Amino acid sequence: MPLNATSAVILGLLHDGAATGGDIVAAAERRLVAQGGVTRSQVFRELPDLARDGLVLADPDNDAAGRRPSQAYQLTSAGRAAFAQWVTAPAAPDTVRSGAVLRLGFGAHLGAAKRRHVVAAALVAHELALAEHEQRAKDLRGEGDEFTACAADFAVAYERAMLSWLHSVPA
Repeated sequence: MPLNATSAVILGLLHDGAATGGDIVAAAERRLVAQGGVTRSQVFRELPDLARDGLVLADPDNDAAGRRPSQAYQLTSAGRAAFAQWVTAPAAPDTVRSGAVLRLGFGAHLGAAKRRHVVAAALVAHELALAEHEQRAKDLRGEGDEFTACAADFAVAYERAMLSWLHSVPA
């Protein structure tokens, strides 16, 4: 059965070593900033299925500090094979879904003031995101993490494209 994107992300991240669900969420946030990462609920929903299918091995570890027990997961050889198959398979067509683009696509049904409000709010959000992604790309390059930096470069290019597009929206 083909992997969904969340399962593939989990298996890809486990190539770096065993990790808890929380570790996986944090690693995804760092590595997949351009794609929005994955949510805790997505990760914790997928992990039991991956273990059931033999793609990861769960290893319960009771924390001596009195916190809830955590469970580390490690990649199995079947998980490596499933990831290798996924990563080399043709990708589905990319989609971009933006709340601002969707709203402004119906701009004829909005008054000028509402259109300006949507554009202004989106400009602020994308300017902040651009600064964050530029800094992240710089930091990742400083750490020697070129492939993750390339993903951050995509986020930078996306934010620049969105800002350019927002400036072109008719008043």
